[in-house]
Amino acid sequence: MTDFLLLFRNDTASQSSLSPEEMQQHTQKWRAWIGELGKAGNLKSGEPLERTGKVLRGKSKIVTDGPYAESKDMVGGYLMIAAENLDHAVELSRGCPIFETNGTVEVRPVGKLER
Repeated sequence: MTDFLLLFRNDTASQSSLSPEEMQQHTQKWRAWIGELGKAGNLKSGEPLERTGKVLRGKSKIVTDGPYAESKDMVGGYLMIAAENLDHAVELSRGCPIFETNGTVEVRPVGKLER
């Protein structure tokens, strides 16, 4: 099994249009999907990300408030999963509820550092 990082990019405009009841239902779908990944032995870790933070840039390492991307590109969270290969990781990602609110999942293999 290989490790993969799933980065979730939210379309905040689509999410903010949900009613409280719809948001609760959407959250339950997330919990169910993540629970299924766990039961199948594919889930390693993951957390939502806060909307605030800092960004360091360039050789001078200038610090600015952020991250501020277009609202449709805001990274809202991540999961680390184990999958047989990239195609398998993509297939596992297809069940993600983020697609219901016009979001995206970026599937990235995790490289190994030589120590």
